[in-house]
Amino acid sequence: MDFALPQTNADMLPFAVAALTALFGLVALFAPRITLRALRLQTGERHPEAVAEARATIAGFWLGVGVVTLLLYNQPFVQMTLGAGWLFTSFGRLVSILSDHGSTAYNWLMFFLALALATAALAPVFGLVTN
Repeated sequence: MDFALPQTNADMLPFAVAALTALFGLVALFAPRITLRALRLQTGERHPEAVAEARATIAGFWLGVGVVTLLLYNQPFVQMTLGAGWLFTSFGRLVSILSDHGSTAYNWLMFFLALALATAALAPVFGLVTN
């Protein structure tokens, strides 16, 4: 399998989202406390294993999906997987804003970031960006 960098706008969008997702995953893997702080989460002294959630669940998912999409960025189903992950992330954030009284500037910013990443990954799949 030959690896080639994206040449068109339609290929560049999911590739860029995948790179950013993988970068998020690397930060979560090697600096989990920074990631937890950025996500407004904290661990308890009685539960040091909570840091493992940042390394395993958060970093593992972001790295796995990000790296696979980097390698297979021109495959529509891979782009849809990456886009759907970010789309459901934004949906979960919106549900929290509406249901949990979480209408804060941080939540809205993260909602729009996840929505922008989802849009960028899904736009080529649905023909919204041409070569």
